[in-house]
Amino acid sequence: MKLYNIKKEKKMMKTIRKPFFITMAMLMLGYSTSSKDEGRSVFREARIESPTSRTAGKKEKKEKKEKTHPKKAARKTEEDGIVLAYIEQFKEIAKSNMSEFGIPCSIILAQGILESAAGTGTLSIKANNHFGIKCHKGWQGPSIRHDDDEAQECFRKYQHALESYKDHSLFLKDRAWYSRLFDLKKDDYKAWAKGLKAAGYATDPRYAKKLIAIIERYRLDALDAEVLSVKPEAFPVDAEAAIEEEIKES
Repeated sequence: MKLYNIKKEKKMMKTIRKPFFITMAMLMLGYSTSSKDEGRSVFREARIESPTSRTAGKKEKKEKKEKTHPKKAARKTEEDGIVLAYIEQFKEIAKSNMSEFGIPCSIILAQGILESAAGTGTLSIKANNHFGIKCHKGWQGPSIRHDDDEAQECFRKYQHALESYKDHSLFLKDRAWYSRLFDLKKDDYKAWAKGLKAAGYATDPRYAKKLIAIIERYRLDALDAEVLSVKPEAFPVDAEAAIEEEIKES
């Protein structure tokens, strides 16, 4: 009888001991044992950051990294300088095209910056092609061969960059697959960026995100606001006249 009780006691102790050790382990690891719903780690909670603090932390790390890599910071500053100079050079024709064709100035400039590497790309230097527009059917103007999705594809060549800007606007305006873009609000650059990608302007899956990032980095949407708040005749930029004038000066 006594042996039976000892066995029974041992069995009970095993039953009690198991959850006891589990509970102790949870406490050591910092887990709450008050209820099943509160089984969260205190250790983890102490390290949970709000989205704001997380962003601030990333910013601090980024700034620290740039300080420890002065060459990268200098290169970034130089790139920004090139882009800002590009914007200054072409913002008036972009504004004019927005007024005339209804394409947001921010989108025009962002595409120009991205497609031409702010005027430093091969096509923009050799062919004054700032938007990567290929020859396509019906193009009777000059052309240049350049490797893109395929080797040695045919791209349009222009006498001047301003011709490229005007042709870009006509290219979007005259093609049916871009027609839905013109139903969008002129100040909704995000919708335009996504619409261009959806319509097949570029094969890069991140194309829309890249355009949006450029617009927001350089505040190009402010130029859209300028155009929308001013009468159309305030931007009488004649691309052909501007080209002739520049040829005379050179």
